[in-house]
Amino acid sequence: MRDARVEAVADVLVHYSIDLQPGQLVQIRANVEGVPLVVALYRAIMEAGGHPWIDLGIEETEELFYTYATDAQLDYFPEFLKQADEEIAASISIWTDANSKRLSNADAAKQARRAKAMHPVTSRFFERMASREIRWVGTAFPTHAAAQTAEMSLREYEDFVYGACLVSEPDPIAAWKSVSHAQQRLIDWLSERNEIHLQGEDTDLRLTYEGRTWENCDGRENFPDGEIFTAPVEQSVEGHIRFSYPACFRGRQVDDVRLWFEKGKVVKATASKNEAFLLEMLGVDDGARFVGEFAFGTNSGIQSFTGDTLFDEKIGGTVHLALGKGYLETGSQNDSAIHWDMVCDLRKGGRVSVNGELFSEDGQFRI
Repeated sequence: MRDARVEAVADVLVHYSIDLQPGQLVQIRANVEGVPLVVALYRAIMEAGGHPWIDLGIEETEELFYTYATDAQLDYFPEFLKQADEEIAASISIWTDANSKRLSNADAAKQARRAKAMHPVTSRFFERMASREIRWVGTAFPTHAAAQTAEMSLREYEDFVYGACLVSEPDPIAAWKSVSHAQQRLIDWLSERNEIHLQGEDTDLRLTYEGRTWENCDGRENFPDGEIFTAPVEQSVEGHIRFSYPACFRGRQVDDVRLWFEKGKVVKATASKNEAFLLEMLGVDDGARFVGEFAFGTNSGIQSFTGDTLFDEKIGGTVHLALGKGYLETGSQNDSAIHWDMVCDLRKGGRVSVNGELFSEDGQFRI
């Protein structure tokens, strides 16, 4: 039996997120666990006059790759895929897990080397996104593995996901436009200022964003969405921060991450679990130790940690920063083979001041 909410998600992604125009080539990138949404998207794209291209993977092959790959295989990328990336007008990524821990024992050095090999391709994709040559959106499809990680039943997790997506609203697109309007008010206020000071448990961090742009994340690039972000001036980040939630990246869960910054660079990093992996990723390249993104989570419909960054970075009352590559559209000058979002909860005793004025307290905006 088909879930009408899956069809509703597909319609919003096609008609709002990527705003598909007739004749455009659209990539649908997914694993087999996301097939119900792939099929719904295929229908919606065809009905809109587009050309769907399905790029379907099998989850188990990722583990096999890092088990058996030689240096030559880690460094290889087919040239024809580079050309395909130039031709697509839009791309929809569906993130699913059959086993969210499948890469827990994968060789971190191999993952770092693969990230370096893929860097020219991912950088070009970021460039096309920044210039709006390509529309991209990433979303999740509920699976048993994701529900287990979030400590929910599959039914509960589906209700959570689709609730956060606002597809049960009478007009989901209108609902996301309302989110966009509310977030723009925050951006307009922040854009007149240039310095942020975070204070919370084991956290005292300062950064500036002079000359940088704030982005309104309103369902057009992540779905569900609910954040506003910018790029700090690279050398401006000073102080220390403790991330309340586990930092999940490339199949690893790194607990209790603490970072110390001097002149924008991570000079010390610790974790209570998988610290070696954290340090390996920080050593991928020079840019990995600098911050490419700083953001406020604004989605009040997401209140609990799920282990999925798509949702966790949107939790209303949190902030997150990403180590590594920044988005060109924000003015970021930081380049790296990684982009790793880490979430800090400020809902209990946290304060954010902007140019000395109170912006948020205990996770609530005060402006």
